[in-house]
Amino acid sequence: MRNVNPDDVEATPRPAVAIGNDYPPQFELARHSHRRAQLLYAAEGVITVDTEHGAWVVPPERAVWIPAEVSHSVRMVGAVKTRSVLIEPAYCLARAAQCEVIVVSALLRSLLVEAAESPPEYDIDGRDGLVMALLMAEVNLAPTILLAVPFPKSPGLAAKCHAFLARPDARVTIEDWCRDLNLERRTFTRLFRRQTGMSFVAWRQQACVLTALPRLAGGETVTGVALDLGYDSPAAFATMFKRWLGVPPSHYQSETRT
Repeated sequence: MRNVNPDDVEATPRPAVAIGNDYPPQFELARHSHRRAQLLYAAEGVITVDTEHGAWVVPPERAVWIPAEVSHSVRMVGAVKTRSVLIEPAYCLARAAQCEVIVVSALLRSLLVEAAESPPEYDIDGRDGLVMALLMAEVNLAPTILLAVPFPKSPGLAAKCHAFLARPDARVTIEDWCRDLNLERRTFTRLFRRQTGMSFVAWRQQACVLTALPRLAGGETVTGVALDLGYDSPAAFATMFKRWLGVPPSHYQSETRT
């Protein structure tokens, strides 16, 4: 697989261009943006995507949708192989105007891998063109899953969220944050949901999942991660984790070792 800089293909006269890149462990892409929208898929490994509005984690079987012109940075956890498609905004109107994590079906996964082997200026009326047309259709239809920690706009609340993401603690309560921010509980809960679209408890759990995934992919034990995040037991952490992702945390340890 050849490594391709997205900037080198953005002007290609095609509605969509697929690329693939292989990255060494812990590689980071500094904050940047694309003129086209991008679906970024980790064929192997785990990646995290950060914007000024939130953070997204992309484990296997998932991809992150990054709208056109959205400034973002990307961090690789372990060695990572990405397959992505850069799409002209007019061809992906069904997707959101903000980042989101989507489910990658077996068909979409195969299309991403196959399309990345096509030349940038593929024959639109040939096989490569048909593959790309089906790929764009699947991207528009792919279901979204909640796997993000959006950041609120209020400076004080945003600072608390950033600090929590840097050092998550599942034991922190609404009352703790209300006291620190000098807010009544009712005011806090209303403000938090309005600015993040999530309840505090759901946001706190998402932050723990987002932090845990790269650590699990890096080889840390479920027990170590669970206790470090403040859970009373590995079982309590695993229950929360499975509720959000549908699989136990051990799934992502084995997934990244295959």
